[in-house]
Amino acid sequence: MNKIPVVAVVGPTASGKTALAAALAQYYGAEVISADSMQIYRGMDIATAKPTAEETAFAPHHLIGFLDPRTPYSVSQFCADAKRTAEDIVSRGKRVIVAGGTGLYVDALLSGMRFEEEAESEAVRRTLAGRKESEGIDALRRELTEIDPDLAAQTDMHNEKRVLRALEIYYATGRKPSAVRKEAIAGESEFESLYIGLFYEDRARLYERIDRRVDLMMEQGLEEEARLFFAADIAGTAVQAIGYKELKPWLDGAVSREEAVENLKRATRRYAKRQITWFKRNPALHVIYKDSLSDAAVFDAARTIIDTSRIFEGRPSLGKE
Repeated sequence: MNKIPVVAVVGPTASGKTALAAALAQYYGAEVISADSMQIYRGMDIATAKPTAEETAFAPHHLIGFLDPRTPYSVSQFCADAKRTAEDIVSRGKRVIVAGGTGLYVDALLSGMRFEEEAESEAVRRTLAGRKESEGIDALRRELTEIDPDLAAQTDMHNEKRVLRALEIYYATGRKPSAVRKEAIAGESEFESLYIGLFYEDRARLYERIDRRVDLMMEQGLEEEARLFFAADIAGTAVQAIGYKELKPWLDGAVSREEAVENLKRATRRYAKRQITWFKRNPALHVIYKDSLSDAAVFDAARTIIDTSRIFEGRPSLGKE
């Protein structure tokens, strides 16, 4: 099998992976596939920190803003879309860089995960929705923990959609969702991958960047974007995006602006912690700690990792001098 070589640039939110991926794509003659479960949606530009016009000018970016926020989307759909996109990129003589913070998307794509028809039951879904209203989501969280403690330990239990989806799989199949997930992994990957992760040894530095990013988002118009989002009465996958639900109590007049912004910063920091835990468990990850490095030094470090690995066959003729 002729595998497609892929460099994956990963890390927590606000770590600078988008900018690094764009710079590497320009240098190596590559195109970027976004692996972000929320950047796929149209209109959610500020909240999801989509690549800037300057970054997309460096190299084409794919799987960004192509879905209506009302449309559900799954990891299996992402893998199918990303694989098709990667094949198209390579067919045009370009190289592939995957960049994003949704660890499940990146790992499922590059590990060669295969998916059977996803277990779905409209009847079970309606029942669970009714139970959520009558019993509350906390009761369902406890139920999932009792049914499948392994999955519960690896799942963001604050994400109601994931809790409900895991229970739907269980009641539709009679099997633990963690077992269903394990059986989805089979076969050989069609990709040869190199993971580069951006992190901070001093976690406080990352948190400072997150706080500054949230302040900038508010300056850029996150409030108005959130108002439009809720006015559209959107449900499904997109409603889990960090940036909107944290502002809703303020938009509804229940809390102050300052409290809502602080809640958003706190939620983003917690999300970053989960991302760090996910990515750092990968033994093949090449880590770059950014604490004392300039952007140019980070780029040079990443370039050294790529050229040493020879995944892109050293210094390419497609790149810029």
